[in-house]
Amino acid sequence: MNKSNEPIKKLNIIDIFEKANKLFLQEQKGLILSKVSERSWYTPFAMYLKEEMRRNNIIGYIIDTEYNRNGGKIKTILDDEQNFTVSKITCDIIVHSRGKNLKQDNLICIEIKKSTAKEDKKISDKKRVRILTKDSFDDTWSYDGKELPKHVCRYKLGVYYEINIKEQVVHIEYYEKGKKTKEYNIKF
Repeated sequence: MNKSNEPIKKLNIIDIFEKANKLFLQEQKGLILSKVSERSWYTPFAMYLKEEMRRNNIIGYIIDTEYNRNGGKIKTILDDEQNFTVSKITCDIIVHSRGKNLKQDNLICIEIKKSTAKEDKKISDKKRVRILTKDSFDDTWSYDGKELPKHVCRYKLGVYYEINIKEQVVHIEYYEKGKKTKEYNIKF
């Protein structure tokens, strides 16, 4: 929720992500170029997201890294490309209300990879953010205002974030409502 009680707009969330990303790349360039594990990037990135959310008066949301719980149970998604197979998930960075805001629990999910990662890992991460942004996990769940869905879905924005350290380029893909909506590269 934000202080004005207006719905959080997609463009506002993209703006928050892009401003946080800009600061992350400027202020953490040394960390990125030091070739540490990509997991070392999650917490600094989360801190910039938190600051941008505060600046935009978005309250009631928490930024977690490697979070894997949903109402005390392990988070799962339903893979619509593999006969609706249930898959356990842990997303690199998520912005969510931890179940407190039934109307819009999930805002942003981010998967981060180095460009040198195996292709199957990249594909898996892209698929995860696509599925997490679907409006429902099986195309039948609808918001009733009383409970969250069994499987995680309804992130307003999914981001696949791939860093090429050698070229100092970040490839970014946005996913919304289960579809890739934009992709671009930026130098850092």
